[in-house]
Amino acid sequence: MNQQQPDARPGAHPNLHRLAAQAVGEAVARGLTVATAESLTAGMVGAVLADTPGASAMLQGGVISYANSVKSDLLGVPRELLDAVGSVDGEVAAAMAAGARTACGADVGVATTGVAGPEPHDGKDVGTVFIGLATADGATSYAYRFDGGRQEIRAAACGAALERLLTALSPASYRG
Repeated sequence: MNQQQPDARPGAHPNLHRLAAQAVGEAVARGLTVATAESLTAGMVGAVLADTPGASAMLQGGVISYANSVKSDLLGVPRELLDAVGSVDGEVAAAMAAGARTACGADVGVATTGVAGPEPHDGKDVGTVFIGLATADGATSYAYRFDGGRQEIRAAACGAALERLLTALSPASYRG
């Protein structure tokens, strides 16, 4: 697994529907399907994709995996990994994305995990976020640090997931 360095854009609040429309358009144009696995965002990524006309041609489904038992039992995240590092970790995010891709039969899996607050979780500070992506080439994760309250952190994580998804769907990235 390849884990990228933290994105230093705290408080970023992109236009979620614009990003979703771009991702849906790119996926449909390329004939690719997407699945989500969401802990921190609890379905926000899937919902904003589904708000977009044409999403039914690319969105396979998603799993809201708030509980570690769902991460392990439905998404196949190894229990040993969850026990060792907790749920807020880049390897966990990558495994969640791979699990969503497999469970839903999608070309691309995208996952979110992190700490929205108000208290730290699993030894990770509020605002710590990991976005996982999985394709036929493998799974990776990206670390972020966002500032703000619970709603702002979740919205920023949703935006980051959509940005990473859009990049993964681009012809330069996806080689299915």
